[in-house]
Amino acid sequence: MTTLSIFHQDQPETAHTVTDNAAEIRDLLARHGVRFEQWPTRDLPDEATQDDILEAYQGEVSALKSECGFQTADVISLNPDHPDKDALRKKFLDEHTHSEDEVRFFVRGQGLFYLHFGDQVLAVLCQKNDLISVPDGTRHWFDMGPEPRFTCIRLFSNPEGWVANFTGADIAGQLPRYEALAGAAG
Repeated sequence: MTTLSIFHQDQPETAHTVTDNAAEIRDLLARHGVRFEQWPTRDLPDEATQDDILEAYQGEVSALKSECGFQTADVISLNPDHPDKDALRKKFLDEHTHSEDEVRFFVRGQGLFYLHFGDQVLAVLCQKNDLISVPDGTRHWFDMGPEPRFTCIRLFSNPEGWVANFTGADIAGQLPRYEALAGAAG
């Protein structure tokens, strides 16, 4: 189930707001310029290729490209048996920004986005059929958990793809990780 937990940076161990209401999540995120939608999902076989997935969501992807100026779309998929899962998790766990919006549509599985606004951190556990668009310049990080299981469509304005500017802040290490928040939501 998709959830939004809001933490105060001075009390990172306890969420002061938690909701699983999609409309409330959308509205709370919109206050910070974050786009959150739930798209209809397609039944795709486990062995669906990147081309199969992009073709299945061609209408939605084309509309976002046209509306927001995205140049490219690809698919990232991670499973617990991926040989680089630990290194990939570590790469995304430090607070960073991007010079373009970070857009993810969850075709399968789940992942946890942490969005840092002022003295608050919003932790969004995204699930299958969730679209999140984190505005450029937003301090954030992503936790896929120790046993990742997700497939996402990613859209980029920059043809080079994912480029992070790390902030050097240590706040990401102070908040509960995926294991605590995803377990509480399940």
